[in-house]
Amino acid sequence: MTTRTKLTLERTYQASIDDVWALWTTRDGIESWWGPEGFSVAVRSLDLRAGGQLLYVMTATAPEQVAFMKQHGMPVATEATISYTEVAPMRRLAYLHRADFIPGVAPYDISTCVSLSASGDRVHMLLEFDPMHDEVWTGRAVQGWESELRKLDAAIEQKRANGARD
Repeated sequence: MTTRTKLTLERTYQASIDDVWALWTTRDGIESWWGPEGFSVAVRSLDLRAGGQLLYVMTATAPEQVAFMKQHGMPVATEATISYTEVAPMRRLAYLHRADFIPGVAPYDISTCVSLSASGDRVHMLLEFDPMHDEVWTGRAVQGWESELRKLDAAIEQKRANGARD
């Protein structure tokens, strides 16, 4: 695999840094938005520290996602492992996500970093991640993140509307 420039996605939320951080770092937060639309996530374990891991199962739930997974020879539910490399509360979360679910491709790690900065009642989020092994899968990864971030947007808006605090 050749080294390529990291991909970046950015968002700015009208939210507290505590709320955004909790959505990235707690079982309830992760389960509320993680995984592209049409998938659900169940956290098996969460050890939020450098050297710790997040283990979860992502399951296709929408009929079109189930069909896509089957058509491409992938299971409807997959177990995933994230190994945290940096945890700086309220500022930065970095991890390696093991890509071991792609038929015919040897497993490899995808480096991801989420940086948060608060300014007044707004939080700026910068998401940086490695491209995948080819352009098709990199495009799918970007589409997946865009879909996940729409779910994160909705989760943040829900917290804001409810005035909820974790």
